[in-house]
Amino acid sequence: MSTLAPLSYVKVSSIRMQGLLLLFFSKMEHVPFIRDIQATYTRTGIFGYWGNKGGVSIRLSFYGHMLCFLNCHLAAHMKYATERVDEFEYIMDTQMFNCTKAPRIIDHRLVFWFGDLNFRIQDHGMHFVRSCINNQTYSLLWSQDQLTMMKKKEQLLQEFEEGPLDFKPTYKFDLNSDTYDSSGKKRKPAWTDRILWRSEDVSTQEPTVAEQREEDEEFPLKIKQDLYTSKMEYSISDHKPVIGIFSLELRKMYEIPLVRLRAEGDWSADIDAMVVYSPLQPFPSSSWDWIGLYMVGFTSMSDYITYTWVKDDEVAFNEELMQVYVSKEEIPVRGGECVLCYYSSALQCIIGISEPFKVSIKEIIVSLKSSAPSRKPSNIT
Repeated sequence: MSTLAPLSYVKVSSIRMQGLLLLFFSKMEHVPFIRDIQATYTRTGIFGYWGNKGGVSIRLSFYGHMLCFLNCHLAAHMKYATERVDEFEYIMDTQMFNCTKAPRIIDHRLVFWFGDLNFRIQDHGMHFVRSCINNQTYSLLWSQDQLTMMKKKEQLLQEFEEGPLDFKPTYKFDLNSDTYDSSGKKRKPAWTDRILWRSEDVSTQEPTVAEQREEDEEFPLKIKQDLYTSKMEYSISDHKPVIGIFSLELRKMYEIPLVRLRAEGDWSADIDAMVVYSPLQPFPSSSWDWIGLYMVGFTSMSDYITYTWVKDDEVAFNEELMQVYVSKEEIPVRGGECVLCYYSSALQCIIGISEPFKVSIKEIIVSLKSSAPSRKPSNIT
């Protein structure tokens, strides 16, 4: 968060299940257009009760397009390729969201599936695998990659795309080194860490979803992978991290935020302040909605300086403009560049961000009183 905030990225959502963590960041300019955020998890560890294996997901609406991000940690060891597929299908079947348009992962227009999927390189011996790695002839190993092999017979896997594995297998390394496992077990290198995606193909949709197909055709979404590689310089794990960069080309279903807000007048800790906001589109307002004051460069929605409940401190200016007061006791004494964010409790997201404005430094008056005898000017003759 401290690294990404200066680059104008804000943490929008996160979910954790033991060691499995998913963080979703967005550029500030997109935040008011990311809505309907939900997160969930599925355990597939020992008897389905332990969370060391399974999947965590975050789904959302991005300019009206339904996206889902699924991070999985599947069963380990060479012989459990079928179990890994079973776990993935179980996660896909059981994760449900409170969303009419996309209640399941598979209903989203774009799904990213990634994580430590634990698929191994089968059949090839250790000497051949390491020789291919040293010679960078990775393509000779692809046919025996278990995920590639399972895709040939599993319909669900065939719906997911993946870029070419033109980088070293990312597992397993000695800690703090670029050396593959030199322990007594000498595990065979493998591409355990993967990034795949599934983009909804309008041409394959069922006739029963004609209305949805018309919407998809009117508001197209295209995806292109720009980079798929590993980062060998990181050595704190026995895995090397994998990076995927994608470009999305889409037509926005809406281009204005739900709320416009601004700081009215001068802001400082010397006087009570006022926020003026106006709804630009209908949205489910709630007594739990609040407006937060943030420093420019804030890291997440919880990184506010102060907040005020909209309904508690609201005064109607007219039917289109609302005023909300902020107590001077809540305004930072040191001042600085700030923004205001309107948070919708019903939508679980920020739906409006003000332009940056200056909060003045609080005036401090210091009175000095001397105990020394006063000196009068000398008489001049």
